[in-house]
Amino acid sequence: MTNWKKKAWVLPLAMACSLPFINNSYAESEVGAKVQSLSHLSQSAPTVRHLNIEEWRTSTGSKVLFVEAHELPMFDIQLTFAAGSSRDGNKPGVALLTNAMLNEGVKGKDVTEIAKTFEGVGADFGNGSYRDMAIVSLRSLTEAKKSQVALNLLTEVISAPTFPKSSFDRLKDQLLTGFEIDKKTPNKIMTKAFYDKLYGDHPYAHNIAGNPESVKEMTIKDLESFYKKTYTAKNLVIAIVGDLSKKQAEEIAEKISNSLPKGEVLPVITSPIPAKAGKYHTEFTSQQMHISMGELGVTRNDPDYVALSVGNQILGGGNLTSRLMKEVRERRGLTYGVYSGFSTMQVAGPFSIGLQTRAEMTEGSIGLIKEVVRDYLAKGPTQQELDDTKREIAGNFPLVNASNSSIVGQLGSIGFYNLPLDYLEDYMSKVQALTVEQVKTAMNKHINVDDFIIVTVGPTVKQQALPTPTEGEKKVMGAPN
Repeated sequence: MTNWKKKAWVLPLAMACSLPFINNSYAESEVGAKVQSLSHLSQSAPTVRHLNIEEWRTSTGSKVLFVEAHELPMFDIQLTFAAGSSRDGNKPGVALLTNAMLNEGVKGKDVTEIAKTFEGVGADFGNGSYRDMAIVSLRSLTEAKKSQVALNLLTEVISAPTFPKSSFDRLKDQLLTGFEIDKKTPNKIMTKAFYDKLYGDHPYAHNIAGNPESVKEMTIKDLESFYKKTYTAKNLVIAIVGDLSKKQAEEIAEKISNSLPKGEVLPVITSPIPAKAGKYHTEFTSQQMHISMGELGVTRNDPDYVALSVGNQILGGGNLTSRLMKEVRERRGLTYGVYSGFSTMQVAGPFSIGLQTRAEMTEGSIGLIKEVVRDYLAKGPTQQELDDTKREIAGNFPLVNASNSSIVGQLGSIGFYNLPLDYLEDYMSKVQALTVEQVKTAMNKHINVDDFIIVTVGPTVKQQALPTPTEGEKKVMGAPN
């Protein structure tokens, strides 16, 4: 289980699939986890592993969420700070660099010695930075001698990083190299342009990694200043899951929280102003056109979240039966894949639709997607589509709490976004209770094709008419060779 490499833990912030948190690519199933057999799931809500979530605050103001689970002799901790790139201010990239530097050095240990110490006691350390938040995580065996070493080092890493210059220079060079690679990567160009046009001057607009100019000018003092402001007890949610008693969890939470300055709760960032609809093109030599279109979506705690997650799954949530996949790929053969999704955050995240297609089919593909979305909004899902989606979600839902590592991520999100403690158990009942009209109403409330920002990256070529459905079935354009 040892893996001391730095890793950005996948957080469930997007609704591209219809689980309440979990991301398509994140479906870890821990050894020994007893997951309900999917063959026994019906349209009704499945039997879900009951989570007795306990919540309290430490003496210095950190929110704590804890689930006691004794199946395996280990525990997981996730520390979630309101220290994401939306807090960068006029130093784009400072949040990511600060988080990345935490385990590069503490007094008496460099990055290699830190890694070896965690590895030596069978512990797994991780960290990552996102738009809303920064994460630090630890998995440890519960054996006292080993867990104490791991917890002591975790506490030292978050409370007394030394920000060594050699590591700082190395990480800056890595980011600058990455920016050069991004300039040659059409999907990166498209994503950057989409966020730029959608968010304008809002803190969500810029790349989490910053930009070449800001990174070049960044100093260690910038990191120290950001760290002191954001890595504080009151700005922290502590999630703990595993083979611990509540008393042990309380002691761990106090140890972590007390190691940090008390600080203040940082205010939620301002809401973005909706951008004007428009089309924006970046020329790029390629046979393919990369397309992203969309508008501002919803916050993570929007009351329509469940209806939107189900509605989006039917529209373009990632499988071959979605409306967009059936029309754009299966019937027309215009792309290998077309997907839609809401990325939900503290303030309105984007709703977006993305695909690649042959450059000469760009305008036709955009028009067809708009037509599919308009038709879906006008008519809503069919009862069969809704029933099938409910069954699919029911089948996947046990993965949400199949392992301690997945549960601790859910607790971190529940705490950070101030969701109710019964959110996970309540989610499935809300899904099963949804009607066609409720899904239609929610989707119409939050999606308007006429408001779409459309970003394209690729070559300017003469456009061709769309193939008829029978022509499109012969070959999927944009599919890998």
